[in-house]
Amino acid sequence: MSARNNKANKAAARERIRVERERQAKKERLRRQLIVAGSTVGVLALAGGIGYGVMQANKPDGWDAAKDAKNVTAPKNTSGENGTTVVLGKADAKKTLELYEDSRCPACAAFEQSVGETMKKDIAAGKYKVQYVGATFIDNMASGEGSKNALSALGAALDVSPEAFADYKAALYSKKFFPEESKDEFAKDSYLLKVADSVPALKDNATFEKNVKDGTFDAWAMKMSAKFEKSGVQGTPTLKMDGKKVTGEDGKGSPMTPADYNKALDKALGAAS
Repeated sequence: MSARNNKANKAAARERIRVERERQAKKERLRRQLIVAGSTVGVLALAGGIGYGVMQANKPDGWDAAKDAKNVTAPKNTSGENGTTVVLGKADAKKTLELYEDSRCPACAAFEQSVGETMKKDIAAGKYKVQYVGATFIDNMASGEGSKNALSALGAALDVSPEAFADYKAALYSKKFFPEESKDEFAKDSYLLKVADSVPALKDNATFEKNVKDGTFDAWAMKMSAKFEKSGVQGTPTLKMDGKKVTGEDGKGSPMTPADYNKALDKALGAAS
């Protein structure tokens, strides 16, 4: 091989190496640009997601809006401000037993399962009437919406009749339907309607079903909850007559058996008369 051809070959080789290096350098620059661009998009997307999340977190939910509602649709068979006075029983019954309950309260369920029938018979006999006050504090303690949603559904039942309300409340607290406190089943309209199917006045009742699904009485439920909060009552179930707590033999909690309940009510009625 001549020296001239050798030099030409070396020059050609160096040119090929240079071209390949430039190609690899361009490829590397493009790769870095894509990484940076992708990271920027990711950061922007993350920032956008965080911003949207913060905006949504700060946006009032349906229950906040219901709480602040100025116009309240109250169920039929109610009275008082915003329809938050709910009285069950004969109008001419001389005494009124105040009953404070939260729909998600296990103790309230136990009370209804044990004493509910006794109370129902007393109301029917005109021994006293019952003023119901619904609470929603368990939603705050255990997180969830079941207390509020069930109270709104109870409003829909009350709109049908006081009897439908009482029967529906008993069904919600029944052994068959009352869920564990940690399971917020009452937050589901479908579950509330399933329970309602056990109440003849509510089964296949299109108006009741629509009111539950539409949340017609959500604002009313929040006004009722506010009434409970202003009452000074610290727990549920709580019974009061003429401003005084009706308690069991321990003098603290509500009477939780029919015998204890009858004794406590006779004492309260005697003291009130």
